[in-house]
Amino acid sequence: MDLIVNYGLFLARVVTVVVAIAVVVMLVANAARHKKQQRGELRVTKLNEQYQEMQNSLSEALLDDPARKLWLKEQKRQRKQEAKAAKARAKLGQVNTTSRKPVLWVLDFKGSMDAHEVTALREEISAVLATYKPGDEVLLRLESPGGVVHGYGLAASQLQRLRDHKVPLTVAVDKVAASGGYMMACVADRIVSAPFAIIGSIGVVAQVPNFHRLLQRNNIDVELHTAGQYKRTLTLFGENTPEGRDKFREDLNETHQLFKSFVHSMRPALDVEAVATGEHWYGSQAQDKGLVDEIGTSDDWLLARLERFEAVNVHYVQRKKLVDRFTRSAAESADRLLLRWWQRGERPLP
Repeated sequence: MDLIVNYGLFLARVVTVVVAIAVVVMLVANAARHKKQQRGELRVTKLNEQYQEMQNSLSEALLDDPARKLWLKEQKRQRKQEAKAAKARAKLGQVNTTSRKPVLWVLDFKGSMDAHEVTALREEISAVLATYKPGDEVLLRLESPGGVVHGYGLAASQLQRLRDHKVPLTVAVDKVAASGGYMMACVADRIVSAPFAIIGSIGVVAQVPNFHRLLQRNNIDVELHTAGQYKRTLTLFGENTPEGRDKFREDLNETHQLFKSFVHSMRPALDVEAVATGEHWYGSQAQDKGLVDEIGTSDDWLLARLERFEAVNVHYVQRKKLVDRFTRSAAESADRLLLRWWQRGERPLP
C-alpha cells in the first residue's frame, strides 16, 4: 500500500513539474509571438496564381460533368508534373533566381485624413527596395481625397524613395487622388486614371471655428498666454485679430506655394499655375490638362502585364490593440462620411 501511495506522490510531482515547464514554455512562446505581431507582418499574395485560379474556376463551371472530370484529371496531372520537376531542380541545385520573370510589386494605399496608412507604406516600400531586381516595377493603387500636409508629405516622400532608386513607379487611380492624394500620385513615372476618377485639387484649405462671442455672451473668459508673436494666429475660444488672420492666410499661401513647387519638380511639363487653383477634374479632363498620362482602370493595366511580370501584392499589417481598433474604426467612418459630403458638394450626382 505504501508503495502505491509513494508512487502516486512521485507521479504527481512529475506531472506538476512537466505542467509547470509546459506553462513556462507557452508563456515564452506567446510573448515572442505577441511581440512579433506587435511589430506587424508582411503579407504577400501572388496575383498571377490568384487570377489563374479564378480563370480555372470559371472554365470548370462551363463544362458538363464528363468533360469536367477529364479536365480535373488533366489539371491534377499537370500540377503533379510541375511539382515533380520543381523538386528535381531543387535537388540538383538548379534554383536560378536570375532567370525569374521581372516582378510587378503591387501596393495599395487607401488614405484617410491623417494619412496614418503611411506607416504600412513605409514598411512595404522598404521590403520592395530590399528585394528589387533590375526590370522590376511598382504599381501603387491609390485612393485618397487628401488630408493633413505633414502626413501626405511623408507619404509622397516614401514614394520618392522608389524614384531615387530608379524603380519604375506607376500610380493607378480608380476613384480619387485629390490634394494630398495627388501630391503622392505626381511622384510616379506614370499616372493611370479611370475616366471618372477625381484628380487634382492642388490647393490648401483650413478652417477654425470660433466660440468667442458665445462665451462672451455667457460671461466666460478664456485666457491664452503665448511666447512668440505668432505662436497662435487663430484660436477656438479667444478673440481673433486682423493681424492673426493675415498671418494665417500667409501660412496657407506659403504651403500652397510649396505644394505647387513640388508638383512642378515631379512633372516639369505640367502648367502648374493653370491647374493649381484648387479645382479638380474627372480623369479624361485631367489627361487633357496633363495631370495624368493614361485613361484606364487599375485592373486592366495590371491584367495586361501578367504575361511579362510576376505580379505580387505586398501588404503590411500592424497588430492593433482593441481600443486602437475601435478608435481607428470610428475615425475611418468619419473620413468616409467627409469624403461623401465632399464629393456630393463639389460635383453633381449622375
